[in-house]
Amino acid sequence: MDSGAKEVNEDCVRQLKMATREKLKKFNSLRGRELESGEFWDVVAVTAADEWQKDAYDLQIQAKVERKELPLGIPYKVFSDPPGCKIGNGGSTLHALQQLSDIYGPTLCRLRVILIHAGGSSQRLPSASALGKIFAAVPLGEPLYQMLELKLAIYVDFPAQMKPGVLVTCADDIELYSIARDESVAFDKPGFTALAHPSPLSIGTTHGVFVLEPCEETACSEMETRSCLRFLHKPSVDAMRDTGAVCQRRSGSVISDGEFVYTDSSYYVDFDTSQCLLGVLKEVGPLECEIDAYGDFLQALGPLASIEYTRNTANVTKQDGGLVEIRQKIFRLLRGTPLNVILLNNSKFYHIGTTTEYIFHLTEDDALRSELGLLSSAFSVHPNEKADAASCVMHSVLEPSCSVGAGSVVEYSRLGERVSVGRGSVVSSCWVRPDTSVPDGVFMHSLCVTQRERTGFLTVVFGIDDNLKCCVKASESMEALTLFGVTLDTCVSLWGLDGHGLRFSGDVSSCSLWTVCLFPICEDQRHSFSLSLNMLQAVLGRCAFNVPKDTKLISVHEALQCKNLQEMLNFRKELYHDITRRS
Repeated sequence: MDSGAKEVNEDCVRQLKMATREKLKKFNSLRGRELESGEFWDVVAVTAADEWQKDAYDLQIQAKVERKELPLGIPYKVFSDPPGCKIGNGGSTLHALQQLSDIYGPTLCRLRVILIHAGGSSQRLPSASALGKIFAAVPLGEPLYQMLELKLAIYVDFPAQMKPGVLVTCADDIELYSIARDESVAFDKPGFTALAHPSPLSIGTTHGVFVLEPCEETACSEMETRSCLRFLHKPSVDAMRDTGAVCQRRSGSVISDGEFVYTDSSYYVDFDTSQCLLGVLKEVGPLECEIDAYGDFLQALGPLASIEYTRNTANVTKQDGGLVEIRQKIFRLLRGTPLNVILLNNSKFYHIGTTTEYIFHLTEDDALRSELGLLSSAFSVHPNEKADAASCVMHSVLEPSCSVGAGSVVEYSRLGERVSVGRGSVVSSCWVRPDTSVPDGVFMHSLCVTQRERTGFLTVVFGIDDNLKCCVKASESMEALTLFGVTLDTCVSLWGLDGHGLRFSGDVSSCSLWTVCLFPICEDQRHSFSLSLNMLQAVLGRCAFNVPKDTKLISVHEALQCKNLQEMLNFRKELYHDITRRS
């Protein structure tokens, strides 16, 4: 990089950091304050996968409001997907729009709504499975931020420049941006208006990519508004080139890559267009397949949009016979709708939807830590805080002589004296006895469950790199399913459970680490952690450890069906009071 480009890049980083800090400061001034109409969003809406998840979200939002962690006087709504088959975030969008219409009626045409997609089981970040990824902790703020606060803070300037409509976003990503002081991100045009971020072509293959209308060559600014000819969903590099999506770096550009594409994140739908979308539900009735709020809506937009995409199911996780027909109805309803794109040329997009990403961004990613001002220890009792600077501790109580290895995250936990956590591990919602050692590279997360009116605890344990979504058919070999690189049959043998065999919950024709019943239910949280840790150490050391006779083993999938929300939230509440008292 030449000296001029280096100076531009350093200035961009400074601007990004400054703009982010200003947004956080503005949001902090709104927390716990009764707001006047027009000061903030008129409605904050969050989606949930089902009624159980909705209950969990409602409880947590209510507690946040009571603790004055959110702006007050704002309606916070949680909308669950209807029972039955999965409908995707596109289906969730449609059902949320319908519920908003049912609640607010004609008034909705005057409201500015943020709709945050937060449904799902979060298999790639299981520490968020029980209570939701929108409530994943972020080491920032006083009181401690969770992803909900961070999303609202980053978008704090949007409502003032937005006409009635809905801003659609996801719970597990962060978009940071800066613009000139005399500019603002305005959502004031009809149709769809999407945010776009300059990205390498390799990133474009896993995201949505905008094909922009050509314009005259001008000096690059931090923000531009352009019309979009068409939207590509997870295209190949050749497809990006063939459609003219690839851009070239301009002189004085804040973008360092010679070639790049503009990728998607959040988007705005004006009120009239949102009502047009509701026509999909009216036409097709109950949804019986997954719809993508990005691929299935945005690909229908722009003057060069083609119906051909409706038959392309290459990026569909689960194919369904009705998907093509519904896509074609969406295309016909939205055809001719404008797609405007706000190019945020000095912006960054971070995804925090997997355990690996969570660890990296909270402990190793110097750029994000600097831009957001993330802390190594946030809202915690942590006597050894300076020595553990390369780790992340949040909403936890660590007694004296505890140590947390580099690259590890401890959240919502209580660690006894002389507990040591290895490198690159996650300890979440756990109560750990004194003198315990947690190995490197492990994920441990405790849940409370109630079965047949009896309350118990289990601690799930996986390797950080274990694939919880990998499925095999029951009739096939189980060797593809491994825990810390060890086959499940070997694990069962090491634990003295040979006679019991492997049991899976849910759809027994499809087996995975998510559904295998390996985790013992215990009467108290500390014993649960210790027993699971003993089982883990037996696997790592290839040595026998007999699980106590008649111990009931269940899966993560099964635990989530009978989770005791109130007990888990009570544990966090007790930590909160202890930290507040000892701070």
